[in-house]
Amino acid sequence: MDAEHGGVFEVECPCCRARIWVDGGTGGVVKSEKAAKKKESLDELLLKEKRKTDGFATKFEATADLEKKKRELAKEKFAKAFGRLGDDEPEKPRNED
Repeated sequence: MDAEHGGVFEVECPCCRARIWVDGGTGGVVKSEKAAKKKESLDELLLKEKRKTDGFATKFEATADLEKKKRELAKEKFAKAFGRLGDDEPEKPRNED
């Protein structure tokens, strides 16, 4: 333990860069501090928004294509089923005198 800090250890998270100070004796958190957010430039923000917008457009087009294929398949199935009905000649009513 470090006598200079009174047994308190500073730990930095490798992922988010947040820092916490832990009391070595009790194991309790004495203080915590969030990492400073990296300020992005306007160009970076605009580029990020453009990518997001392009992603939405791509997803929309893919969804529209999928729905078009589903509609065409349904039309084919309907035409096939309707064609089968047309192949069966309706029975002529019998004349019962």
